[in-house]
Amino acid sequence: MTAHAPQHATQDDDETGETVDTETTRARPADGERMRRWRMVLGADSAESTGCTLTGQDVAMDGALDALYGGGGKKPGGRGGGGRSAGLGASAPSVARWLGDIRTYFPSSVVQVMQRDAIDRLGLSALLLEPEMLEAVEADVHLVGTLLSLDKAMPETTKETARAVVRKVVDDLEKRLESRTRATLTGALDRSARISRPRHRDIDWDRTIRANLKNYLTIPGADGEEATGTVVPERLIGYGRASQSVKKDVILCIDQSGSMAASVVYASVFGAVLASMRTLATRLVVFDTAVVDLTDQLDDPVDVLFGTQLGGGTDINRALAYCQSKITRPADTVVVLISDLYEGGIRDEMLKRVAAMKASGVQFVTLLALSDEGAPAYDHEHAAALGALGAPAFACTPDLFPDIMAAAIEKRPLPIPDKEAQF
Repeated sequence: MTAHAPQHATQDDDETGETVDTETTRARPADGERMRRWRMVLGADSAESTGCTLTGQDVAMDGALDALYGGGGKKPGGRGGGGRSAGLGASAPSVARWLGDIRTYFPSSVVQVMQRDAIDRLGLSALLLEPEMLEAVEADVHLVGTLLSLDKAMPETTKETARAVVRKVVDDLEKRLESRTRATLTGALDRSARISRPRHRDIDWDRTIRANLKNYLTIPGADGEEATGTVVPERLIGYGRASQSVKKDVILCIDQSGSMAASVVYASVFGAVLASMRTLATRLVVFDTAVVDLTDQLDDPVDVLFGTQLGGGTDINRALAYCQSKITRPADTVVVLISDLYEGGIRDEMLKRVAAMKASGVQFVTLLALSDEGAPAYDHEHAAALGALGAPAFACTPDLFPDIMAAAIEKRPLPIPDKEAQF
């Protein structure tokens, strides 16, 4: 809706020899277009000051924006002002029409933002309990989080539609994330399992030759024959018979408080992907003040999501105590805690458990969020305390998560996205 200044500009000479900023000239809209954009941004209150009258589809677009962000001309300041009333109302038919309108006039990314704003600003969550409403919305991770928080209040007639919406989002996420996750972690697992004394049939000859090129010897030919060369395999590289057996144990420990909704969705999808890899033994644990082990549902992330209960308190210490009790091979275990660290349990005990796990050889990763939005509000004191124990707390995007896990599996430094912001 708003005009964006070009990031790069080029300069050319016109016929008079003067320098002309050609990119800026091409990108600058005419005065009428500029006023149209300002009119759309500021809303109906700006019609007189901009001198712009909307026509055609612009009228419908403006109506859709005004229904959500406008103030009916009662309050000045343009769209987005605090405390504005909105004209969408609480009628299911009018909301359904509005949802159809914004999908017609705006791209999917904008539609998702507007839907989110409608739910937050106008309290439309209850309308999502109606099947026809769910069929009209543009599904994304945040909508899934909202649906999960409404699960207990959802009538039976709506639950199948809700599951279909969640299934669509989950399937899209799996398509986006699975191949890279599997490729990245398979490489990490292979490198971590490499052995130097393999049986003959288990030798990886390509890697062995590359590792021993420095031992190349030239052998003189006998009786006038040409000289030959050979590589002396001083060090053999290969994989043992157990290459397809479980190499690493992964425990995903997920805070299911309301603020962690997007992280729960992504973690459930990743949990299902990890569980499908034969060389990983994956456990998924969700918690608030209680602890629920959803490992037996990992074959279907939708079942995992509907097994969560977003909201409630937080007892990280209790959750870590459960995870600690499931560790049988500390040196081959990665524990990933995904939480904003607002601890309602025993803080000192929580820190002692993390220290004990790390001392036993566990690779411990603390993620403040697993989402595209970056770090949420979180407990800075607890984050700093974990960092002091060698478990830096930071937010992670879904695209970075495979690299984080690969580093943890190989026991190398984590690729923290912003080291200045880590704790």
